[in-house]
This record gives sequence, C-alpha cells and structure tokens, in this order.
Amino acid sequence: MLSTPDPLAPLRHYNTPTIANAIELFEVRPRNRGFLKPGWRVLQPGIAPLAGYASTCIISGEGPDSYGKKESFDYWEHIESIPGPRIAVVKDIDPQPGSACFWGEVNASVHMALGCIATVTDGAVRDLDEMKSLGFQAAYRATCVSHGYVHIVDFNQPVLLDGELINPGDLLQIDQHGVLIIPPAVLPQLQEAIDEVERRERPVIEYCKSGHATRAGLVDMVKKHLRVTTKWAPSPRY
Repeated sequence: MLSTPDPLAPLRHYNTPTIANAIELFEVRPRNRGFLKPGWRVLQPGIAPLAGYASTCIISGEGPDSYGKKESFDYWEHIESIPGPRIAVVKDIDPQPGSACFWGEVNASVHMALGCIATVTDGAVRDLDEMKSLGFQAAYRATCVSHGYVHIVDFNQPVLLDGELINPGDLLQIDQHGVLIIPPAVLPQLQEAIDEVERRERPVIEYCKSGHATRAGLVDMVKKHLRVTTKWAPSPRY
C-alpha cells in the first residue's frame, strides 16, 4: 500500500522565512500579515521547525477569578478535539501580560500528554530548563517567577495576537524566527512554490558568491530572476 504524503512535511523541513516567501507567490494575503511581529522569544531556537494545529485559551492571573474562570479539565477536552499535532495558543488578557505564569514544567507535561508539541503565548513562561528537557517548544513574550493566580478564563475561541486572529484549528509553524500562520489552501502545492522561490533566488546568490560580481551584473541578475513581472501560478491539479 502506498503511503499518503505528509502535508506538513515542508513545514518541518524549511524555515519560516522560506515558507513565508513561498506563501507570497499564492497572493492569498498581504505580505505584512499572517505572522507574529518582532519581539517574541523562542525557547529552543536551535531545533527544527515545528508545525501544528492551534488549540486556544484565554488566561488571567490578576486574581483567583479575575475576568471569570473555567475548568481546566474542560479546556483539556477542547485540546483533544483539535487534530494533531497541536500547538497551544494562550492569550493573556491581564493589564500587564506575563505578571503571572501559565507555563512551566507541569503544564508543559500535561499539554504534551494531550498531544501538544509547543505553545504560543503573549504571556510568560518559567521552568525553562525543565521545559527544554521535555522537548517542548515555546514562543513567548516574557519570563516570570510565579504562577500567581493564573487561571483559564475561556477556551475554544479566536484569540488576537499582534493584530493577527488565530482560530482554533489554524495551522501554525514555529522556529527560531517566530510564528507563521499557514493558509490551508497553499498546502497541496507548497513544495512547488518553495522550489520556485529557490529557482528565482539561487542564481542571484551564486552570482554574488562567484568572486566576479559587478554592480551592472547584479542589476541584470536581479531584473532577470527576482523582479519577475509575470504572475506565478501553481501547476494545474487533476
């Protein structure tokens, strides 16, 4: 029996800048959208890119029940309703996000047991060494000493991070550069788009490394390979 190709394979092999460049060819969104803006930290910048589907929750740590409180066990049920692999997206709605910490060794262990490979949170993380030893990845805004009164306010809702709306089930990619939201429509021909980006960029890079590049030659190479005037279209699918 022939195995089915893994649609997420390119997201685990190529970094987020490469994937972002490939997505641009499809012209499905503006080039300055679909990724979280600078300033995020990545717990394990040296590991390969990860990709997974978003579970979502909203947290607070201002007080024992600030902004309301929902049961963690119900939130876990939501996580299991998302196809794997999963990435837990956690929105901190406190006036000072990260003043109490949702993430540490225990919560990372729980989420890994529920099929999560990473988190994206605009709040804080702690137990950094322990989370690394578990193999858990995190994109986060801050570190914090205490979990304080942190609790779940809501879950299975769209969350807004850096002006980007992340819905439950959205596909995300994380690596040392940050977090990229992947439009599902590009997946079937993403590898083809990656190859096209490489086809355009490689001659320019190799010319720069040739040892005999000139300004005039660079102008010619860039006009020929990078400033493509014809719109790229993926091959027809039958």
